[in-house]
Amino acid sequence: MAERSEIDLSNIPAHLAVIMDGNGRWAKQRGGLRVFGHQSAITAVRDTVEEAAELGIKYLTLYAFSTENWNRPALEVTALMQLLVHTIRNETPTLLKNSVRLQAIGDLATLPGKCQRELAEAIEITKGGTRMTLVLALSYSGRWDLTQASRRLAADVAAGRLQPEAVTEATVTGYLATAGMPDPELLIRTSGEQRISNFLLWQLAYTELYITPVLWPDFRRSHLRDALVAYQQRERRFGKTSEQLTVS
Repeated sequence: MAERSEIDLSNIPAHLAVIMDGNGRWAKQRGGLRVFGHQSAITAVRDTVEEAAELGIKYLTLYAFSTENWNRPALEVTALMQLLVHTIRNETPTLLKNSVRLQAIGDLATLPGKCQRELAEAIEITKGGTRMTLVLALSYSGRWDLTQASRRLAADVAAGRLQPEAVTEATVTGYLATAGMPDPELLIRTSGEQRISNFLLWQLAYTELYITPVLWPDFRRSHLRDALVAYQQRERRFGKTSEQLTVS
């Protein structure tokens, strides 16, 4: 387990993304319902948010609920939405105290009205936070993001506000739900699954992946530090050779 002293604070990713996976398996191992795993994951979220803020990470994006998750059993979805409302309400004072700004990305209009209201209120209350931005990906998927960006971009081209030849990678980036945020330098996925599950498909083009077998409810500060130490030992070349990086 890595200690704070092992981390190079001058090489902290500005944006960390996390796929929080394993709640159901964690609950099953303990003979409980999947909802029990989701409830038990709140401590992992709290530990990760606090440690990320203290280490100087500026953006932390948590994959909380995907568009595909709507296909889960109705009882589980309902319980998740209730848990979301409860958690946002309870954690907002802590976010405010620690100057953490809350944001959300995804097809938020599909969330229950109560969730939308609690989320909007928390975003408004914490909008002055400057230490870190916590981004909840809710009813989100990478394909949804690219689809909505394409529609908006096409509408602007059709209206004459944008010329097709003027479209660049930066233009597309500006239409995504994450517009204004840097791309994640590091993605952590818990539970050992080795896929990105339709998450930030455009934004993860050059992101370092860190897969841990730890189930999300068991994830703690030390596990986050382990991921950062592993990240800092990698050479990020962005298509260049090691020699080119040495020369530059």
